[in-house]
Amino acid sequence: QLQLVESGGGLVQAGDSLRLSCAASGGAISSAAVGWFRLAPGKEREFVAAIGYSGSGPSYSDSVKGRFTVSRDNSKNTVYLQMNSLKPEDTAVYLCAAGPSRGYWDYWGQGTQVTVSS
Repeated sequence: QLQLVESGGGLVQAGDSLRLSCAASGGAISSAAVGWFRLAPGKEREFVAAIGYSGSGPSYSDSVKGRFTVSRDNSKNTVYLQMNSLKPEDTAVYLCAAGPSRGYWDYWGQGTQVTVSS
């Protein structure tokens, strides 16, 4: 069974950058679509970005388009979320999910906290 572990979160200032990692074990992430989501206090879980199993067709929410980039390194069994020009409203727990295709997220990580101060 695929297990996902996120890392790379932290406390940064507005305008800074962070790179989150989603490392998989127990299986190859290369055959899975991977998505990033975030959960902020008092809000519903929000889709952030996703990438196909071959690295194809990355997609982004309007709120992060142009600032965030999702990529994958199948040789490291890891998917990344590069976050630039961070804003206080990006503060949330970021989770990665994997599944056979977008929208079918069978596996979830525990999340990593990102806090952006103004």
